[in-house]
Amino acid sequence: MTPDELATRHPRLYHVSEPGAHESIRQHGLLSTSAILDLFEVETQERQRLTTARRATAVPLKHPLYGTMILNDNLPLSEKALENCLDDGLTPSDWLRTLNSRVFFWADETGLQRLLGAKMNRGRQREVLVFDTLLVAQAHMDTLCLSPINSGATIRKPARRGLTTFTPAKDHSYAQWRRLRGKSDKIVEVTVDHAIPRAREFLVDVQLRS
Repeated sequence: MTPDELATRHPRLYHVSEPGAHESIRQHGLLSTSAILDLFEVETQERQRLTTARRATAVPLKHPLYGTMILNDNLPLSEKALENCLDDGLTPSDWLRTLNSRVFFWADETGLQRLLGAKMNRGRQREVLVFDTLLVAQAHMDTLCLSPINSGATIRKPARRGLTTFTPAKDHSYAQWRRLRGKSDKIVEVTVDHAIPRAREFLVDVQLRS
C-alpha cells in the first residue's frame, strides 16, 4: 500500500488523549508509552510495571525539564479476557508491551465515536487530535501498520489477536491485505512504531469532545 492509497481511503487519522496534551505533542512529538518513559527517564522496575500490566487509571508522570505527561488508561482491556483471545503463544504482558510500543490512530470516525460513546467514557472530556494521513504515511511508511480490530479492547466478544494483527502497510495493497486476512475486514487502527517526532507538522485540528 502506498501513502496515497491509504490517504484516499482514510484521509484523516484520529488520536485520543487527555485534554491539553496537544501542547506537549507540539513540543515533543506524538509519543508511544515506551517513548514517553524513555524521555522521562523512568527506571526499569517502574517501566516494567507500566508497560506490561493494565493501567486502570490514567498515570501522570512528572519530569523537572519536560513537565507533566499523562499515560492513557487501559480501561477497555481485561488481562483475563486477553488470556482467552491471544494467539501465537503470546501472554497478556506480551500484548500490553506491544501496545505500549506503538502510537495509535483511529482510521475513521466510526471507531472514534464508538470509543467516545462507550459507557466508561460518557461525560469524560477527551482531546481528539486530527492528523493528515498522507503526511503521516509519507514520513513513517517504514513502520506504519494496519489493524482490523480495536487492539486495546476486550469488551463483550473480544476478537482474536496475535503476531499478524498489526500488518506492515507497505507490504500489501489494500486488496491484498483483505485477501490475506481471509475475511471482509476494514482498517480500524493505524499504528506507527515508537514515536512521531514531527507530529505538529501533520496536525490539522484539535477538538475537545465529551
